[in-house]
Amino acid sequence: MTKKEQGGVFYGTAAYFMWGILPVYWKLLDTISAQELLAHRVFWSFWFMLLLMVFSRKWNFFMKNAREVIRRPKTILAFFALSLLISANWFIFIWAVNVGKVVETSLGYYINPLISIVLGVVVLKERLAKIHVISFFLALVGVLILTFAYGQFPWISFALALSFGIYGLIKKMVVMDSASGLTIETMFVMPVALIYLAVLAVKGGGSFLSGSWSVDLLLVGSGAVTALPLLFFAKGVQRIPLYLMGFLQYIAPSLMLILGVFLYKEPFGTVRLVAFTFIWGALVLFSLSSVKWTHVRQRDKTA
Repeated sequence: MTKKEQGGVFYGTAAYFMWGILPVYWKLLDTISAQELLAHRVFWSFWFMLLLMVFSRKWNFFMKNAREVIRRPKTILAFFALSLLISANWFIFIWAVNVGKVVETSLGYYINPLISIVLGVVVLKERLAKIHVISFFLALVGVLILTFAYGQFPWISFALALSFGIYGLIKKMVVMDSASGLTIETMFVMPVALIYLAVLAVKGGGSFLSGSWSVDLLLVGSGAVTALPLLFFAKGVQRIPLYLMGFLQYIAPSLMLILGVFLYKEPFGTVRLVAFTFIWGALVLFSLSSVKWTHVRQRDKTA
Protein backbone atom coordinates (compact mmCIF):
# COMPACT_ATOMS: atom_id res chain seq x y z
CA MET A 1 0.00 0.00 0.00
CA THR A 2 1.06 3.58 -0.63
CA LYS A 3 1.22 6.04 2.27
CA LYS A 4 -1.93 7.65 0.93
CA GLU A 5 -3.80 4.33 1.00
CA GLN A 6 -2.45 3.49 4.46
CA GLY A 7 -3.77 6.84 5.66
CA GLY A 8 -7.13 6.07 4.06
CA VAL A 9 -7.36 2.71 5.85
CA PHE A 10 -6.47 4.43 9.14
CA TYR A 11 -9.14 7.11 8.74
CA GLY A 12 -11.76 4.64 7.54
CA THR A 13 -11.05 2.23 10.39
CA ALA A 14 -11.14 5.08 12.92
CA ALA A 15 -14.51 6.28 11.59
CA TYR A 16 -16.19 2.88 11.75
CA PHE A 17 -14.58 2.04 15.11
CA MET A 18 -16.00 5.26 16.59
CA TRP A 19 -19.44 4.49 15.15
CA GLY A 20 -19.20 0.94 16.47
CA ILE A 21 -18.57 1.92 20.09
CA LEU A 22 -21.02 4.84 20.05
CA PRO A 23 -23.67 2.80 21.97
CA VAL A 24 -21.36 2.95 25.01
CA TYR A 25 -21.49 6.76 24.89
CA TRP A 26 -25.30 6.91 24.76
CA LYS A 27 -25.62 4.28 27.50
CA LEU A 28 -23.80 6.71 29.81
CA LEU A 29 -26.73 9.09 29.23
CA ASP A 30 -29.58 6.57 29.31
CA THR A 31 -31.36 8.43 32.12
CA ILE A 32 -32.06 11.27 29.66
CA SER A 33 -34.87 11.00 27.13
CA ALA A 34 -34.00 10.28 23.50
CA GLN A 35 -35.70 13.54 22.46
CA GLU A 36 -33.47 15.63 24.69
CA LEU A 37 -30.35 13.72 23.68
CA LEU A 38 -31.20 14.27 20.01
CA ALA A 39 -31.67 18.00 20.62
CA HIS A 40 -28.26 18.21 22.33
CA ARG A 41 -26.64 16.14 19.59
CA VAL A 42 -27.96 18.48 16.88
CA PHE A 43 -27.19 21.66 18.84
CA TRP A 44 -23.62 20.78 19.83
CA SER A 45 -22.82 19.20 16.45
CA PHE A 46 -23.66 22.49 14.76
CA TRP A 47 -21.45 24.57 17.05
CA PHE A 48 -18.62 22.03 16.90
CA MET A 49 -18.67 22.15 13.10
CA LEU A 50 -18.88 25.95 13.11
CA LEU A 51 -15.82 26.20 15.37
CA LEU A 52 -14.04 23.64 13.21
CA MET A 53 -14.68 25.82 10.15
CA VAL A 54 -13.15 28.81 11.92
CA PHE A 55 -10.06 27.06 13.32
CA SER A 56 -9.36 25.10 10.12
CA ARG A 57 -9.56 28.36 8.15
CA LYS A 58 -12.43 27.09 6.00
CA TRP A 59 -14.94 29.75 7.06
CA ASN A 60 -14.91 31.56 3.72
CA PHE A 61 -15.25 28.27 1.88
CA PHE A 62 -18.21 27.31 4.09
CA MET A 63 -19.91 30.68 3.56
CA LYS A 64 -19.48 30.31 -0.21
CA ASN A 65 -21.17 26.89 -0.07
CA ALA A 66 -23.94 28.22 2.17
CA ARG A 67 -24.68 31.08 -0.26
CA GLU A 68 -24.84 28.61 -3.15
CA VAL A 69 -27.39 26.53 -1.24
CA ILE A 70 -29.55 29.58 -0.49
CA ARG A 71 -29.60 30.59 -4.19
CA ARG A 72 -31.05 27.23 -5.29
CA PRO A 73 -34.51 26.24 -4.00
CA LYS A 74 -33.98 22.57 -4.97
CA THR A 75 -30.74 22.46 -2.99
CA ILE A 76 -32.50 24.00 0.03
CA LEU A 77 -35.12 21.24 -0.15
CA ALA A 78 -32.38 18.63 -0.49
CA PHE A 79 -30.57 19.86 2.62
CA PHE A 80 -33.84 20.13 4.52
CA ALA A 81 -34.54 16.49 3.65
CA LEU A 82 -30.99 15.54 4.67
CA SER A 83 -31.38 17.27 8.03
CA LEU A 84 -34.67 15.46 8.72
CA LEU A 85 -33.31 12.07 7.66
CA ILE A 86 -30.10 12.26 9.70
CA SER A 87 -32.04 13.59 12.71
CA ALA A 88 -34.50 10.68 12.45
CA ASN A 89 -31.60 8.23 12.15
CA TRP A 90 -29.87 9.71 15.21
CA PHE A 91 -33.09 9.64 17.24
CA ILE A 92 -33.90 6.00 16.41
CA PHE A 93 -30.32 4.97 17.17
CA ILE A 94 -30.21 6.76 20.54
CA TRP A 95 -33.66 5.47 21.55
CA ALA A 96 -32.89 1.88 20.49
CA VAL A 97 -29.57 1.81 22.36
CA ASN A 98 -31.08 3.19 25.55
CA VAL A 99 -33.98 0.70 25.59
CA GLY A 100 -31.65 -2.28 25.13
CA LYS A 101 -31.86 -2.86 21.37
CA VAL A 102 -28.17 -2.65 20.45
CA VAL A 103 -28.30 -5.95 18.51
CA GLU A 104 -31.16 -4.60 16.39
CA THR A 105 -29.15 -1.45 15.62
CA SER A 106 -26.28 -3.64 14.42
CA LEU A 107 -28.68 -5.49 12.12
CA GLY A 108 -29.76 -2.15 10.67
CA TYR A 109 -26.23 -1.25 9.64
CA TYR A 110 -25.56 -4.75 8.31
CA ILE A 111 -28.49 -4.49 5.88
CA ASN A 112 -27.80 -0.84 4.98
CA PRO A 113 -25.60 -1.74 1.95
CA LEU A 114 -28.39 -3.94 0.58
CA ILE A 115 -30.94 -1.15 1.03
CA SER A 116 -28.56 1.07 -0.92
CA ILE A 117 -28.59 -1.47 -3.76
CA VAL A 118 -32.39 -1.34 -3.97
CA LEU A 119 -32.42 2.47 -3.88
CA GLY A 120 -29.78 2.58 -6.61
CA VAL A 121 -31.85 0.32 -8.85
CA VAL A 122 -35.20 2.03 -8.19
CA VAL A 123 -34.10 5.68 -8.12
CA LEU A 124 -30.86 5.86 -10.10
CA LYS A 125 -31.81 3.05 -12.54
CA GLU A 126 -28.56 1.24 -11.84
CA ARG A 127 -28.14 -2.23 -13.28
CA LEU A 128 -28.28 -5.08 -10.79
CA ALA A 129 -25.87 -7.99 -11.20
CA LYS A 130 -27.12 -11.54 -10.59
CA ILE A 131 -24.91 -11.87 -7.52
CA HIS A 132 -26.56 -8.76 -6.06
CA VAL A 133 -30.00 -10.30 -6.59
CA ILE A 134 -28.86 -13.43 -4.74
CA SER A 135 -27.41 -11.26 -1.93
CA PHE A 136 -30.65 -9.34 -1.61
CA PHE A 137 -32.79 -12.50 -1.32
CA LEU A 138 -30.42 -14.09 1.20
CA ALA A 139 -30.79 -11.01 3.39
CA LEU A 140 -34.54 -11.06 2.86
CA VAL A 141 -34.68 -14.65 4.13
CA GLY A 142 -32.81 -13.56 7.26
CA VAL A 143 -35.24 -10.71 7.89
CA LEU A 144 -38.26 -12.98 7.32
CA ILE A 145 -36.87 -15.50 9.84
CA LEU A 146 -36.65 -12.73 12.45
CA THR A 147 -40.12 -11.46 11.56
CA PHE A 148 -41.87 -14.83 11.86
CA ALA A 149 -39.87 -15.99 14.88
CA TYR A 150 -40.56 -12.89 16.97
CA GLY A 151 -43.98 -12.11 15.54
CA GLN A 152 -43.01 -8.59 14.50
CA PHE A 153 -41.10 -6.90 11.73
CA PRO A 154 -37.61 -5.63 12.80
CA TRP A 155 -38.70 -2.03 12.22
CA ILE A 156 -35.84 -0.51 14.22
CA SER A 157 -33.27 -2.15 11.95
CA PHE A 158 -35.11 -1.18 8.78
CA ALA A 159 -35.80 2.36 9.94
CA LEU A 160 -32.08 2.85 10.60
CA ALA A 161 -31.05 1.25 7.30
CA LEU A 162 -33.67 3.04 5.21
CA SER A 163 -33.15 6.50 6.74
CA PHE A 164 -29.37 6.27 6.31
CA GLY A 165 -29.76 4.71 2.85
CA ILE A 166 -31.96 7.56 1.60
CA TYR A 167 -29.64 10.04 3.32
CA GLY A 168 -26.71 8.56 1.39
CA LEU A 169 -28.68 8.64 -1.86
CA ILE A 170 -29.44 12.36 -1.51
CA LYS A 171 -25.84 13.07 -0.45
CA LYS A 172 -24.72 11.37 -3.67
CA MET A 173 -26.89 13.79 -5.65
CA VAL A 174 -25.81 16.91 -3.72
CA VAL A 175 -22.12 17.45 -4.37
CA MET A 176 -20.46 19.25 -1.45
CA ASP A 177 -17.55 18.63 0.91
CA SER A 178 -18.57 16.69 4.01
CA ALA A 179 -17.63 19.40 6.55
CA SER A 180 -19.69 22.14 4.91
CA GLY A 181 -22.51 19.70 4.22
CA LEU A 182 -22.78 18.51 7.84
CA THR A 183 -22.66 22.11 9.11
CA ILE A 184 -25.51 23.15 6.82
CA GLU A 185 -27.54 20.03 7.65
CA THR A 186 -27.35 20.67 11.39
CA MET A 187 -27.99 24.39 10.80
CA PHE A 188 -31.43 23.56 9.38
CA VAL A 189 -32.59 21.75 12.53
CA MET A 190 -30.50 23.57 15.15
CA PRO A 191 -33.18 26.27 15.80
CA VAL A 192 -35.73 23.54 16.57
CA ALA A 193 -33.28 21.86 18.94
CA LEU A 194 -32.53 25.21 20.62
CA ILE A 195 -36.22 25.99 21.15
CA TYR A 196 -36.83 22.51 22.58
CA LEU A 197 -33.90 22.81 25.00
CA ALA A 198 -34.95 26.34 26.01
CA VAL A 199 -38.49 25.17 26.81
CA LEU A 200 -37.09 22.30 28.87
CA ALA A 201 -34.83 24.70 30.77
CA VAL A 202 -37.71 27.09 31.52
CA LYS A 203 -39.86 24.23 32.80
CA GLY A 204 -36.97 22.96 34.93
CA GLY A 205 -36.86 19.59 33.17
CA GLY A 206 -33.60 19.93 31.28
CA SER A 207 -30.55 17.84 32.10
CA PHE A 208 -27.93 20.40 31.07
CA LEU A 209 -26.50 22.49 33.95
CA SER A 210 -28.68 20.57 36.38
CA GLY A 211 -25.87 19.86 38.83
CA SER A 212 -23.86 17.04 37.22
CA TRP A 213 -20.72 18.29 35.48
CA SER A 214 -20.05 14.82 34.01
CA VAL A 215 -23.46 14.84 32.28
CA ASP A 216 -22.82 18.37 31.03
CA LEU A 217 -19.48 17.33 29.52
CA LEU A 218 -21.02 14.28 27.86
CA LEU A 219 -23.82 16.38 26.37
CA VAL A 220 -21.39 18.97 25.01
CA GLY A 221 -19.15 16.16 23.75
CA SER A 222 -22.02 14.68 21.74
CA GLY A 223 -21.19 17.22 19.04
CA ALA A 224 -17.64 15.93 18.68
CA VAL A 225 -18.55 12.22 18.75
CA THR A 226 -21.09 12.91 16.02
CA ALA A 227 -18.90 15.00 13.72
CA LEU A 228 -15.46 13.35 14.05
CA PRO A 229 -16.33 9.94 12.54
CA LEU A 230 -18.09 11.66 9.63
CA LEU A 231 -14.98 13.74 8.96
CA PHE A 232 -12.69 10.71 9.29
CA PHE A 233 -14.94 8.83 6.88
CA ALA A 234 -14.67 11.64 4.33
CA LYS A 235 -10.86 11.62 4.61
CA GLY A 236 -10.74 7.84 4.25
CA VAL A 237 -13.03 7.52 1.26
CA GLN A 238 -10.89 10.06 -0.64
CA ARG A 239 -7.75 7.93 -0.23
CA ILE A 240 -8.81 4.30 -0.82
CA PRO A 241 -11.05 2.46 -3.32
CA LEU A 242 -14.75 2.34 -2.49
CA TYR A 243 -14.77 -1.48 -2.27
CA LEU A 244 -12.12 -1.35 0.46
CA MET A 245 -14.17 1.20 2.38
CA GLY A 246 -17.09 -1.20 1.87
CA PHE A 247 -15.20 -3.93 3.74
CA LEU A 248 -14.30 -1.55 6.56
CA GLN A 249 -17.94 -0.55 7.06
CA TYR A 250 -18.70 -3.91 8.70
CA ILE A 251 -16.47 -2.93 11.64
CA ALA A 252 -19.23 -0.74 13.09
CA PRO A 253 -22.17 -3.20 13.18
CA SER A 254 -19.84 -6.02 14.27
CA LEU A 255 -18.69 -3.96 17.27
CA MET A 256 -22.33 -3.06 18.04
CA LEU A 257 -23.27 -6.74 17.93
CA ILE A 258 -20.40 -7.68 20.26
CA LEU A 259 -21.36 -4.91 22.69
CA GLY A 260 -25.03 -5.88 22.62
CA VAL A 261 -24.41 -9.57 23.26
CA PHE A 262 -21.39 -9.60 25.59
CA LEU A 263 -21.46 -6.24 27.40
CA TYR A 264 -25.19 -5.51 27.62
CA LYS A 265 -26.28 -9.20 27.72
CA GLU A 266 -28.98 -8.87 25.06
CA PRO A 267 -30.44 -12.20 23.91
CA PHE A 268 -28.88 -13.79 20.82
CA GLY A 269 -30.37 -17.25 20.50
CA THR A 270 -30.44 -19.79 17.69
CA VAL A 271 -33.09 -17.94 15.67
CA ARG A 272 -31.07 -14.73 15.59
CA LEU A 273 -27.91 -16.67 14.78
CA VAL A 274 -29.57 -18.35 11.78
CA ALA A 275 -31.07 -15.06 10.58
CA PHE A 276 -27.78 -13.19 10.94
CA THR A 277 -25.97 -16.02 9.12
CA PHE A 278 -28.16 -15.46 6.06
CA ILE A 279 -27.48 -11.71 6.23
CA TRP A 280 -23.72 -12.22 6.73
CA GLY A 281 -23.73 -14.56 3.73
CA ALA A 282 -25.46 -11.88 1.67
CA LEU A 283 -22.85 -9.33 2.68
CA VAL A 284 -19.94 -11.66 1.82
CA LEU A 285 -21.37 -12.20 -1.69
CA PHE A 286 -22.05 -8.50 -2.06
CA SER A 287 -18.53 -7.51 -0.98
CA LEU A 288 -16.75 -10.08 -3.13
CA SER A 289 -18.79 -9.11 -6.18
CA SER A 290 -17.97 -5.45 -5.54
CA VAL A 291 -14.24 -6.24 -5.46
CA LYS A 292 -14.49 -8.20 -8.73
CA TRP A 293 -16.55 -5.46 -10.40
CA THR A 294 -14.03 -2.78 -9.35
CA HIS A 295 -11.06 -4.78 -10.65
CA VAL A 296 -12.80 -5.44 -13.99
CA ARG A 297 -13.64 -1.77 -14.33
CA GLN A 298 -10.05 -0.71 -13.58
CA ARG A 299 -8.73 -3.27 -16.09
CA ASP A 300 -11.08 -1.97 -18.77
CA LYS A 301 -9.92 1.60 -18.15
CA THR A 302 -6.26 0.68 -18.51
CA ALA A 303 -6.83 -1.55 -21.57
